[in-house]
Amino acid sequence: MFIEKSLKNGMSWINLDAESLHQTPELYKKYHIDTETVEYALDKNERAHMDYNREDGTVVFIYNVLDLEREKDYYETIPMTFIVQTDRLITITDQDNAYVTRNMVRYIEHHEPVTVYKFLFASIELISNSYYPVIEKMDKTKDEINMLLRQTTTKKHLFALSDLETSMVYLLAAAKQNLMLLEHIRGHAIYRGFDEIENEQFDDAMIEAKQLVAMTDLVSQVLQQLSSSYNNVLNNNLNDNLTLLTIISILLAVIAVITGFFGMNVPLPWTDDNRAWIYIIILSAVLWVVLAQILKWVANKR
Repeated sequence: MFIEKSLKNGMSWINLDAESLHQTPELYKKYHIDTETVEYALDKNERAHMDYNREDGTVVFIYNVLDLEREKDYYETIPMTFIVQTDRLITITDQDNAYVTRNMVRYIEHHEPVTVYKFLFASIELISNSYYPVIEKMDKTKDEINMLLRQTTTKKHLFALSDLETSMVYLLAAAKQNLMLLEHIRGHAIYRGFDEIENEQFDDAMIEAKQLVAMTDLVSQVLQQLSSSYNNVLNNNLNDNLTLLTIISILLAVIAVITGFFGMNVPLPWTDDNRAWIYIIILSAVLWVVLAQILKWVANKR
């Protein structure tokens, strides 16, 4: 989706479609974009970082954006490229992060003309804000799954909890990388060239990035704790089941020993007694009860 909007003091914002950039190589030459930057923009595995060209002053920012149209059972992030030239901001997007450009268009329509860096940091703040509804939804889903697991610990619910935990791993890593990028900007020479308004917008973007890290980290820790707790519960249930099966096998062994003893072809007590089988049953039952109480005491003591 090609977009061109005017900014403050003759500056402009241009959005290029990644697919068009891939199919039309001469397009990036028209906007003075080098091939390395194009490779960054087309690489879906690229992570948040900053690249500064000393020769022409061009700065390339790769920022992690939430992929709202998830193809798997968990959320992932995708890179979005921002190119800051002398009087122009160029963004390279695809269908997965096109919602960001729509938010950027709405920002321009509802605000006075701004500079390139003011618009850049406002866009970064919008990206951070887009994470919150998804994280809040995941936090609510986490509580629902927790209630279901307390009632019945099933594979379906455990897989759902695992998907949430996987999503938070991706989101937390992306949020931390975004924050590191902003901290890198603060320590770079370009930061000293910002005016007061740009500094204020940068601080707002930094605050949102820190809050996003704190929020994702908290939810991630809670999910890890829940996963660990239910893992311990399953292990305890397994131990209890194994203990029960062991006790049952020992008790059954008592009957097998007694009946096997009286089945030997040697002289034995009660051989000529017609009621011997009753005595054997009573003896087995008594030994069974006594042994069951002993095993129960041992199991409870452990």
